[in-house]
Amino acid sequence: MGKTLAVNAGSSTLKFKLFEVPSEKVITSGVIERIGLKDSIVTIKYGHGNKFENTQDVDTHEQAIHLMLEKLIDLHIISDYNEITGVGHRVVAGGEFFTDSVLVDDEVLKKIEDLAEYAPLHNPAEAMGIRAFRKILPDVPNVAVFDTSFHTTMPQTNYMYAIPYKYYKKYGARKYGAHGTSHRYVAGRAAAMLGKPLADLKLITMHIGAGASITAVKNGKSYDTSMGFTPLAGIMMATRSGDIDASLVSFLMEKLKIKDPNDMIEILNKKSGLLGVSEYSADMRDLEKVQGKNKQAHLARDMYINRIVGYVGKYIAEMNGVDAIVFTAGVGENDIPIRQEVADKLSYFGIAVDPEKNNIRGVERDLSTADAKVKTLLIPTDEELMIVRDVERLAK
Repeated sequence: MGKTLAVNAGSSTLKFKLFEVPSEKVITSGVIERIGLKDSIVTIKYGHGNKFENTQDVDTHEQAIHLMLEKLIDLHIISDYNEITGVGHRVVAGGEFFTDSVLVDDEVLKKIEDLAEYAPLHNPAEAMGIRAFRKILPDVPNVAVFDTSFHTTMPQTNYMYAIPYKYYKKYGARKYGAHGTSHRYVAGRAAAMLGKPLADLKLITMHIGAGASITAVKNGKSYDTSMGFTPLAGIMMATRSGDIDASLVSFLMEKLKIKDPNDMIEILNKKSGLLGVSEYSADMRDLEKVQGKNKQAHLARDMYINRIVGYVGKYIAEMNGVDAIVFTAGVGENDIPIRQEVADKLSYFGIAVDPEKNNIRGVERDLSTADAKVKTLLIPTDEELMIVRDVERLAK
């Protein structure tokens, strides 16, 4: 029996969850925020409702990892570093190079850093975290689990952009997608709930939260996905615009007298979506509370539903049918009206949700009516568990 860490390193954060293996029991979880800034925040949850919180300066990811491991011992969560038998790292961009999770060696680490141009805010921080863990726990296997690897099975028809082909050959300009670990997890759970082999199913998995993506899963593989070259594309999100006419971007830059394209990308990434349309909040819960008296909040929710329905319909057509649709992530797991309205707008395809079954949050359940031709499933995602399973699979 061992213990495996699932780690998600951001530019100024280190999130982690420790699992007992092979039982897959969660022992502890936590986050260190504001790394490299004053007053870093350390939070660790463990035991039966126990919580450690502290504020102190944490200058580097390596220091954050040392602090995390020390606290695991101080809080009697582990007695020795040797109890940790594996570390799995979420990595955003694997490009076309990484089609599966992989054991990290020097060559893999360099490639993750080389792919930073595809995820400049994520890959460098994730590489820092991996490098630090390899230094502190040199005898423990580290595994990189890529957001993009699940989507490397997409046919070229679906991942190519209609731009000069040489840009794909020279620069890798294509759709890569994201949230692959989540889509892979809920697709597997959907197959188990339906009692059928995943390879025999056509599924549409909807990871809808602050970031949101929809994936067509055909015969157990990603067939198409809504996010594109970056996570900015696809449906509208909390603060991201989703799909937009490139000419409108140029038009707005001229009107706003924006010279640096990165400033426009900042607007599309952080000031658009639910926040931009509502001019009130990026949080769907806030918009739901005021939608009766705030027309823009109501519009933002309606647009969000519209974009989801559009992609689901597109993917049903692409796959020539669907066996089940799956709701997951923050909005998908907890927003009861959104699920109901999406299903109602897809009734033409034989999708129907039972309002009583749907009156639930965050619990795995078949939401379908008895006569629904297509199943509607609620499946809470568990990306950390998928990371841990990949560590166990590859470490062996």
